[in-house]
Amino acid sequence: MKDIIPSEKIINQIYVLRGTKVMLDKDLAELYGVETRVLKQAVKRNINRFPEDFMFELTKEEFEHLRSQIVISSWGGSRYMPMVFTEQGVAMLSTVLNSERAIEVNIVIMRTFTKLRQMILSHKDL
Repeated sequence: MKDIIPSEKIINQIYVLRGTKVMLDKDLAELYGVETRVLKQAVKRNINRFPEDFMFELTKEEFEHLRSQIVISSWGGSRYMPMVFTEQGVAMLSTVLNSERAIEVNIVIMRTFTKLRQMILSHKDL
């Protein structure tokens, strides 16, 4: 079965913050085909499904550091700090977005996280 999104694209959207692999709300919204505000609204309506080890909001310092790492001059003028989602948080997103595309995208993202783990483990053996 052909994935709807190349895993290489997803790998490039996974960052390590606070010692955890995470994905940004704006990247996930793009992958799911929704506006970032729609994704954030769905999360806020279901906030009890997203404990801090599933999702957290970046601090201003983390945001500035990440922005300098990604070399983005303009972030789009959001008044709020981005939300980031761990692997478990990404899995939970498909339940609150409740669309066929969200399910398909989540499958690809979960496979990508698994692929990353396997790559890291194989390099540790070296």
